[in-house]
Amino acid sequence: MKKSIEEINRRIKEGSVCVVTAEEMKEIVEELGVEEAAKEVDVVTTGTFGAMCSSGVFMNFGHSDPPIKMSRVWLNDVEAYTGIAAVDAYLGVTQLSESRGMEYGGAHVVEDLVRGKEVELRAEGFVTDCYPRKEIVTEISLEDLNQAVMVNPRNSYQRYKAATNSSDRILRTYMGTLLPNFGNVTFAGCGEISPLNNDPNFRTIGVGTRIFLCGAKGYVIGEGTQHSPPFGTLMVKGNLKEMKPEFMRAIVMPGYGVTMMLGIGVPIPILDEEMAKATAVRDEEIQTEIIDFGVPRRDRPVVRRVSYAELKSGRVEINGEEVRVSPLSSHYMARKVMEELKRMIERGEFFLTLPVERLASRGELKPMKQREVKVVRSVMTKAITIPPTTSIEEASRIMIEKGVNHLPVVDDRGVLIGIVTSWDVAKAVAMGKMGRVEDVMTRRVITTTPDEPVEIAARKMERFNISALPVVDSKRRVLGMVTSEDLSKLLVR
Repeated sequence: MKKSIEEINRRIKEGSVCVVTAEEMKEIVEELGVEEAAKEVDVVTTGTFGAMCSSGVFMNFGHSDPPIKMSRVWLNDVEAYTGIAAVDAYLGVTQLSESRGMEYGGAHVVEDLVRGKEVELRAEGFVTDCYPRKEIVTEISLEDLNQAVMVNPRNSYQRYKAATNSSDRILRTYMGTLLPNFGNVTFAGCGEISPLNNDPNFRTIGVGTRIFLCGAKGYVIGEGTQHSPPFGTLMVKGNLKEMKPEFMRAIVMPGYGVTMMLGIGVPIPILDEEMAKATAVRDEEIQTEIIDFGVPRRDRPVVRRVSYAELKSGRVEINGEEVRVSPLSSHYMARKVMEELKRMIERGEFFLTLPVERLASRGELKPMKQREVKVVRSVMTKAITIPPTTSIEEASRIMIEKGVNHLPVVDDRGVLIGIVTSWDVAKAVAMGKMGRVEDVMTRRVITTTPDEPVEIAARKMERFNISALPVVDSKRRVLGMVTSEDLSKLLVR
């Protein structure tokens, strides 16, 4: 059985359309089968609600008297991009406040405007004959703007790679706070109810598809940046003046920055059995990878493959241990998106459109072209290690003999357990402590790895005010040493 968009829209207009959410569709297909479900259901509503950094708003402020050609503009002290027309600007949601830093950013400005608040507009310009004004400070609300169009280059990921952390320190990332030593896993995306997972071949999602965007009608205007199925993305637009604050939320990722959680819903027309089958997808079928943010490289190691069903269970196994999992997306709000879109269609307030151009079913995600990355392996030297039972006197003799200032302390397996420096030895001698190095060594050692970029290794030394780092493998076995002097020689080449 086949249906057309025109037929489904006629049913919407007549009030006879059958609309179900993506969650409900799974049960219907399981109970009735694909063929009967395709006959019964006209539209499946999908939804997601999560952090979408690649978002922002084009605004037109109207002309001041006398007019100004804005070269720089700030809204509540958050700078917007002005490299377009005189009083147009684009405000990105991740842009930080110049006075409040990470506490407030573009996302907060957008939410404040939608909530009906006034924001301060401050602008500078260069004087021309037609734009004689040099600066202006005023207050504006959303209603004062001629246009406020949300245009988001990359939203609604089809699926996303989950994150964990093998390092021995807490990491603050766009995937939230990652605890050391595989202490937790975080993931994004809503799995089986997320829009692109319910139309993986993009038969009904493409340029011109009408969508639900933060409570308003919006449109897909193309594939999103970094679109690379099965990690597909959407570029979307919508009228900010029609959006509802309950479907957007400015948030701060501690130690990372500001972003915005957005609610996006896409209605999937059930044109035939193929679409009915696609919308019956389950979390068990949607696979992704857990990657290790403990390795500060573009191509982070894959810890393991995992399904969204496993991630949503709250626990996954890593290296034989059960690790706690937490979502970054709100499944509660994603359900609200699906339900609200369902009500809009049933009330005849939302009609469907077919895309004028389908999204690409394949995509290549290219890395940034750059000069060769210099890594620690290229500069590290052989490490002289000692056991913890070594006397302070012997450690002093080794340092003088070998001309080194740092001795990694290892156990009988070669695993790093501490480090002793010439300063530690000198201090011990001055205080009359002539015991073993285990009595004076630093036990919490900052380390690096062979494949870590030297820039990051140098930043660690600066941050912790140290002059050397032991180079270790994944089991913390000492492979070498790198010193600030080694890095200085490399960087000046």
